[in-house]
Formats: sequence, structure tokens, C-alpha cells
Amino acid sequence: MELRNDTIGGLLEKWNRETPEKDFIIYPDRNIRWTYRQFNDRVDLFAKGLMELGVEKDSKVGIWANNIPDWLTVFFASAKLGAWLVTVNTSYKAAELDYLLEDSDIHTLCIIDHYRDSDYIDMVNNLDRNHLPYLKNIVVMDGSDGRGYLTAEDVFEKGRKANDLRYLRMKDAVDCQDIVNMQYTSGTTGFPKGVMLTHYNIINNGQATGDAMNYSPADNLLVCVPFFHCFGIVLAVCAVITHNMTMTITVDFEAEAVLRAIHKERCTSLYGVPTMYVAELSHENFSKYDLSSLRTGIMAGSLCPIETMRQVMDKMYMKDIISVYGLTESSPGMTCSRIGHTVEQRATTVGTEFPFVEVKVFNPETKKECKVGEQGEICCRGYNIMKGYYKNAKATAETIDADGWLHSGDLAMKDADGFYHITGRIKDMIIRGGENIYPREIENFLYKMQGVKMVEVVGIPDAKYGEIVGAFIITNDGVELTQEQVQDFCRGQIARYKIPKYIFFVDDYPKTGSGKVQKFKLREMAKQRVDEILAQQA
Repeated sequence: MELRNDTIGGLLEKWNRETPEKDFIIYPDRNIRWTYRQFNDRVDLFAKGLMELGVEKDSKVGIWANNIPDWLTVFFASAKLGAWLVTVNTSYKAAELDYLLEDSDIHTLCIIDHYRDSDYIDMVNNLDRNHLPYLKNIVVMDGSDGRGYLTAEDVFEKGRKANDLRYLRMKDAVDCQDIVNMQYTSGTTGFPKGVMLTHYNIINNGQATGDAMNYSPADNLLVCVPFFHCFGIVLAVCAVITHNMTMTITVDFEAEAVLRAIHKERCTSLYGVPTMYVAELSHENFSKYDLSSLRTGIMAGSLCPIETMRQVMDKMYMKDIISVYGLTESSPGMTCSRIGHTVEQRATTVGTEFPFVEVKVFNPETKKECKVGEQGEICCRGYNIMKGYYKNAKATAETIDADGWLHSGDLAMKDADGFYHITGRIKDMIIRGGENIYPREIENFLYKMQGVKMVEVVGIPDAKYGEIVGAFIITNDGVELTQEQVQDFCRGQIARYKIPKYIFFVDDYPKTGSGKVQKFKLREMAKQRVDEILAQQA
């Protein structure tokens, strides 16, 4: 691999010239099939419409939508203009939207009418526009009548009347080092910050990701992860556009829709977090669909149970599935496993460094590099490091040190074979009576217990020890476990102080819109439940 100096728009135009009739985007449930030429034409028209609305270089264009067909139209159109696409989490409510709009200085916001139980237009109507001086346009996408706002068709119509020469000049002024995308940190640990990513960041990360799976123009990726997150926009879209591939897309994640799309379009690759794969494998109609076209894909976002990895490789034919580790601030890939690594290596480690990315584990206290097998903070530096946090130099300096190392906040160790193991988050570490406890270690152990489907371990405030260990467990269908059974399983196997004192059996976990478990919410739930238990005992 060589580092590329392409732009997002430039890559689309390259394939428009070289493979114009090749399928680029397919929505099987909507009977949409766009070739590279058709999609490029659509993007140019929308970009010229945005230009007529006042979008220019470094303007912020927001998108608040699930994976609708024109989500990617907005992305590529913004990129061609030199604007920044600001992605908005689909789960956001009014206060979160208000914060993001004020913090990001969005000029034009593209939204859908509603999503699940949220009326997006109603929330936009109730915004206090007095503290949003940059916000000039609201565009309602996906066929809505707009309810008083501009629609996507209005933007296309403006594009038909725009000045082509002006548009060409704007496109020519775009450079690969320009910011193209700003994503807000997922909120698993608290307050979101705007992460500024360049064309150079995300194109090269997409290239490396695809290379790790031996992608070629013959591949067709089924995308069911959200575009607003790095998993979708970089590991999926940028891997596809750098390798001249096809992508088949579901608007939302729904297990049978994914299985049906793979069957119909003969997809060769699939992405998801572990819970998505579990939902697909356990679907009652799983056996009705032919998934034998699948070859590879990514399982990432959280700890992967080895048994789930084995089932995906065997029952879903994904012998070449890999995992990718990183964070939004690293565009996101920092390390990944590769085709040829063992099942255990792919499930229990996050592989080795990306090409052109340095990765080291540092002792958080001494700042010295850790020895093999020694736990510390995993850090990286290279082409993939963000430009910084928007309007937040202090937070940027706290995350990227003077030597250019991006500090992940994650605990890890490197083994003798060069594989990295993520052992937890520094902020998730539980300190019980002076003993440091790493939730990931306990989670890994509890996955060995028969009947345990998913597990998340958190610290719970305690008057005596400062913190105690709590576990939230999802059991396999038809399995019933008790707190005593789980604790008995632990006794004699892990240190007494690591055994969860409280175990809560749940059906699901609170998650971000991108599918990540929100541990801070689990900690809040655990504290509330323990307080109730203690009140009953008093």
C-alpha cells in the first residue's frame, strides 16, 4: 500500500470515467440501483444546489438521517464543494441537537421527517435560532413534502440552474488535506466533541481496511452499520470507493433485511458489531437464505465472543472475517486482524498495526513504553490522526501529545507475537479497596460460562470499598441463570475481589446510535438498583 493523495470527490469521478456502468449503490428493498455514472451525476446536481444555497469551502453541512439513499449524495456533494459533512447521531434528542448545531456552526442541515419515536421536524421547529447564527437552511430528505422547509428535490432543481463554471472552480480548489468530515464523539463516556477528519485521513484508512480483506472490484459489501459513524462512512464507504466496489445498503439494521439482501445481491462482505451478528444467526428464518457468497467482513465495536466468531465463520461462510480497532480520532482504524490469523487471534486480539501507523503501549504514569505483556494505554501516530477537536484546543492538546501520539484512553497489552489485546478503558477501571480491576478481564472470563450470551461489567459506588463489581448479563434464549450460579462459577477461578457482588439479568443494553454499549448508563442503572436493594434490606 502507498498513501494516496486523492479527494473523496476525485475518487468518485475517477470511477465515473473508468467504470461508469458498474453498480455502485444498491438498495434492494427500494429497488434502487445506481451506477457510478448515475450517482456521480446525482452528486454533481445536488452539490450545485448546495452551492446555490450558499454552501462554500469549509461550510458545515449537517446530515441527521438513517442510511437513506441520498445520505451518500449529501456526503459526496459536500466533499466536492470543499465543505465539511457534520454527521448527527440518529438517536439525538432536542437538547443534543441544539448543542451540536451551536458547537459545529452548521450552515445547512439535511434531515429526514422522523426516525423511530422522534419527530425531527418538530425538534427543528422548536430550536432557538437566536443562538444559531450560522444555520441558514433546513433541507428535508427522502421524499418528504418538507412541512414548510426545502426538500431534496428543491436542491436538485436549484442545481439544474446553477453556474457550471463556478462549480468547477470550487471542485478544483479542494485538497486532500482539507477537512471533509466532522463526527462527534459517541458519548459512551460523556460530552461529545467534534472530531475533524480530512480526505487524506479517511481515504487512506479505507484503503488499508479494504486491503486487509483483499478487496477487489469484484466485491459487494452489505452495509447495515450507520453512515453517521466511522464504521459506516470510513470502514465501509471509503473502503468501497478506494477499491472500485459495489455496496448494497439497508436503510436500518434489521436482521432479516440483511439476510435477504445478501441472498438477493450475492454480497461478499458484511460488517457489524457482535450483537448484529448474534441477531442474524439467531433469526428464525436464518436457514431460508443462501449466504454462501459471503467471504469476509468486519466484526468490531465491542468484545467479540469466540463462539460468535466461530459461528459467523462457519454458518455465514465468512472465513476471512477480521476485526478493526480504533476510535473516531484515529479515522478510525489503528490496528486490525488479517486474513490468515487464527480464530482466537481474530476474536481475542485487535490484530496488528495498520500500514503507515505507529502503535505503542505506554505506562500512563511513567509515560514510558510498556514491555511485552505489560498493560498500559494504547496510542498511535501517523496519517490517520485527526486534525483536532473543533474549537477545542485544550481537549486536542490533552489527546494528542507534543510528540504526535494520539492517546486512546484504552488499556491494552502487546503479546510476544506482536498482537494487541484491549483490556479495558482507563475510565472504566474499577478501584475496589485499592485493587485495580479491569472489566474486560472479568467479561472475558464470564463468556466461558454456558448460557451467557453477552456480558458487561461496571463499577458500582460503595461506602466501604469505594467501588464494587457489578455485571449485566444477557443469557441465551431459554436459559435462566441466578446470581448465585454466576458467582459460584467465578469462585476459585478468579480472585475474590473480582467476583461481581451484584449481577443483573437484562434483555438489552443502552447503546449509542452506532451500537456501542453506554457503560456510563449501565453504571447509573447499577447504582440505582443497588440503592433500591439496600433500601429494602434496611
